[in-house]
Amino acid sequence: MTAQVETFEFQAEVRQLLQLMIHSIYSNKDAFLRELVSNASDALDKLRLEAFRDKDLQVDTDDLHIELAVDKDARTLTVRDNGIGMTRDDVVRLIGTIAKSGTAEFLRQVRESQDAAGAQDLIGQFGVGFYASFMVADKVELVTRYAGEAEGTRWESGGEGTYTIEPVADAPQGTSVILHLKAADAEEQLTDYTTPWKLREIVKRYSDFITWPIRMETTKPAVDEDSEPTTEVETLNSMKALWARPQSEVTAEEYSEFYRHIANDWAEPLKTVQMSAEGTFEYQALLFIPSHAPLDLFMRDAHRGIQLYVKRVFIMDDCESLIPEYLRFVKGVVDAADLSLNVSRETLQQDRQIQLIRRRLVKKILSTVKDLRGVDAEKYKTFWTEFGRAVKEGLVQDTDNRDAILEICSFDSTLDPEQPTSLRGYVERMKEGQQHIYYMTGDSRSVIENSPHLEAFRDKGYEVLVLTDPIDEMWVDAVPEYDGKQFQSIAKGQVDLDTEEDEERKAEYADFLTWMSESLKDAVKEVRLSKRLTTSPACVVGDSGDLAPNLEKMYRAMGHELPQVKRILELNPTHPLVAGLRAAHAERPEDESLAETASLLHDMAVLAEGGELADSARFIRLLAGRLERSL
Repeated sequence: MTAQVETFEFQAEVRQLLQLMIHSIYSNKDAFLRELVSNASDALDKLRLEAFRDKDLQVDTDDLHIELAVDKDARTLTVRDNGIGMTRDDVVRLIGTIAKSGTAEFLRQVRESQDAAGAQDLIGQFGVGFYASFMVADKVELVTRYAGEAEGTRWESGGEGTYTIEPVADAPQGTSVILHLKAADAEEQLTDYTTPWKLREIVKRYSDFITWPIRMETTKPAVDEDSEPTTEVETLNSMKALWARPQSEVTAEEYSEFYRHIANDWAEPLKTVQMSAEGTFEYQALLFIPSHAPLDLFMRDAHRGIQLYVKRVFIMDDCESLIPEYLRFVKGVVDAADLSLNVSRETLQQDRQIQLIRRRLVKKILSTVKDLRGVDAEKYKTFWTEFGRAVKEGLVQDTDNRDAILEICSFDSTLDPEQPTSLRGYVERMKEGQQHIYYMTGDSRSVIENSPHLEAFRDKGYEVLVLTDPIDEMWVDAVPEYDGKQFQSIAKGQVDLDTEEDEERKAEYADFLTWMSESLKDAVKEVRLSKRLTTSPACVVGDSGDLAPNLEKMYRAMGHELPQVKRILELNPTHPLVAGLRAAHAERPEDESLAETASLLHDMAVLAEGGELADSARFIRLLAGRLERSL
């Protein structure tokens, strides 16, 4: 029977990606082998796990390995494994398309990258390493058979617009990737990858820690004229699980290479954290804090980077039960000794040992960052710049560790626009008698610095935290205090800056405030005199229990129906505009134009804090009329 060869077109994004690969966006083309070996290792992990789960699966797991085979005459390099393999549908789904979200963003950033190293970093983050084969090969063949199935599949492509697929009757279990290599070219940084020493060097550099043997048949030259050259199978990697080795026996470079493998990242890790526990339950963990945030850090489908092993047997990637969402950027491996191999994500969530491990991992990571702040300010600054927004999510999500999270947080403040502060530093600088940690939230530092709410605080020398991240709107309401000092928004409620209350002035303005409140009743909850203004005529503030404007805007953008939140208008009695309006109302209480002036005053206060007017057209019409009459 003649095998049916079918031709398919690549997904549009794959065609673009292949062209980028072929035109060498990697500066170091050796990376193709690292990617293929990593894929092969994953296939072996999956086969061993599947064989454990399915006792009826007829597979031999006694000699799982990866093999490199070279044919110098044909100029081919084959990377072969006897792992789980792929079905025909798997081949079409995994090789012909890129299902991973963010591909368009990846392609855009690669095009904009100004150097090859930048492009390498991006490729690593998006996990599209198989396509790196086309950097070094004119044609790539893939022959695979899924474990337990009778028929295999051959995939072939020259990296252009199409690929072919056909059934293969006698394919061995596992996957073979056959690269028809391009000629060596020094200008294009193309090495001769049929050279055994080069393959040995790449494996040692990138894949020495792979737990499966990587083998290659090598030829030994004749020792004398009477003997013949001999061949032997050489194991190229040490297969030592890095997390199981004492720290004193592992070099910084080995840690870095392991991190690059599990994180698909070409950069160095910012910090390495190794820990273990013995006794009631045993585990080993090797964690890494990256030096830059992944592109999907704030995407809804962002993955958590902890791999779970049980006695060095791979269980799952992205083990959500081991790390909270706000630490999702941490990469690494946890190897537990006493868990069942037959576990699922659902059962892990309820597993007591997993919960204990999780708690210890979180405490260790937070304490490591706290120590980093004290011993290496530059590394801490990098950490907070890259991951601070995510860490602050923990102030809402993780009440058990809230105090520890607060200790590692940094915040901009009015003290120094260039130097963020810790809460500990803020409290140590508090004025005598100051009872609150003052803060203000807003869209940007410039909006907050120009806000009328800051005037009295600035004049009296009070430091105010400048909070501009969206998450800040949420955690300040969830966190009651720090070190016995309550958080107080300078844009909410009454403020007490030790200003003596002028009862006489309050009495003078009583009728005026009543009229203003009635005139603006559809827009504000109350009109009162302000203690926080020194130069601006008015500002709007929220009641102590009200939803912040930015948070209200966020909820409405997400489709939540919310009742109107009326705010309080505060007036500066020393400002000529406010004093003049009061005097005019006292003289001409029936003058309808004064109500328009009151409305303009309110709208000006809303705009001054960066808010949006309910009726901007009316504001412009009133303002234009006033300007016209002033000419």
